[in-house]
Amino acid sequence: MAAADGAPTICPTILYDDAKAAIGVLTRALGFTEEAVYEGKDGSVVHAELSCGNGRVMLGSRGGGGVFAEAMAGAGPAGVYVVVDDVDEHHARAVEHGVEILMPPTDQDYGSRDYMARDPEGNVWSFGTYAPGS
Repeated sequence: MAAADGAPTICPTILYDDAKAAIGVLTRALGFTEEAVYEGKDGSVVHAELSCGNGRVMLGSRGGGGVFAEAMAGAGPAGVYVVVDDVDEHHARAVEHGVEILMPPTDQDYGSRDYMARDPEGNVWSFGTYAPGS
């Protein structure tokens, strides 16, 4: 089922111990755009949305309560794949901002050029030219 306005129909959702720091890394170092950030009275991030191309990731602070927070309490890191136009330029930006690189830009047998990074809380982000479904 597609969203009526062309918005993505699948959005990874990740909880962070320090969601504000995660937003900083994702926007400054990995090229995401902050679309919305809603904070609780205690300053925690209740809900945030960041975009990259036509995709979005939703994130928030761990320990916020509710069914989702309880379900994610023991969850491990997530892995997210993001399509980018220029892998080498994107990688250089990540390196410039001190992001941990797990795999440098690499040409894959299936035609993509990818690199892999880990954010400060252990989530693995892959960036490449392969666009699933195209």
